[in-house]
Amino acid sequence: MSAEQPLVLIVEDEPDLADLYATWLRNDYRVRVAYGGREALDELDDEVDVVLLDRRMPDLSGDEALSEIRDRGFDCRVAMVTAVEPDFDIIAMGFDDYLVKPVSREALTDTVSNLILRNAYDVGIQDLFSLASKKALLESEKDEAALEENEEYQRLTDRLQELRRELDETLSQLDDTEGIPAVYRDIGDAADSDES
Repeated sequence: MSAEQPLVLIVEDEPDLADLYATWLRNDYRVRVAYGGREALDELDDEVDVVLLDRRMPDLSGDEALSEIRDRGFDCRVAMVTAVEPDFDIIAMGFDDYLVKPVSREALTDTVSNLILRNAYDVGIQDLFSLASKKALLESEKDEAALEENEEYQRLTDRLQELRRELDETLSQLDDTEGIPAVYRDIGDAADSDES
């Protein structure tokens, strides 16, 4: 990742929408635009900090592109920006955040800003953020009965609790004056709800 202004790769097969997202972000970030999954993989390199990735694209789906991004070992945050309503299949996916279209300018810019912030955290904390985002998303889309009977969701909740315990142990060893409480800011209600 670059030390200069962060680079966002927008992957969207609807050109007008891709260009709109780029316009929203250009004042604060360097932006690249790819109008399909294969083009996105060609545009991807170590400079990319954040990828905004549509799931439904004709040449290479966002799910396939995401898998390839992770397989190639790129150290970037990925947000799915899609009209596809989330289901339990998202648990196994390697994204960091998920936005359902239509997406407002504020939601998009806030998501990119949060993902840039996450780049400063180590892998364990990034995993915690990713799992907390998935948990919150599923809880907003599924009823309690469906959540309780789904084994993948239960494993997600258990892993989130385990990561929180590990983080709590690590944080207890650090000096509170270093601003560590800010680490919890992104975790939000999803992580708090697993304690109840």
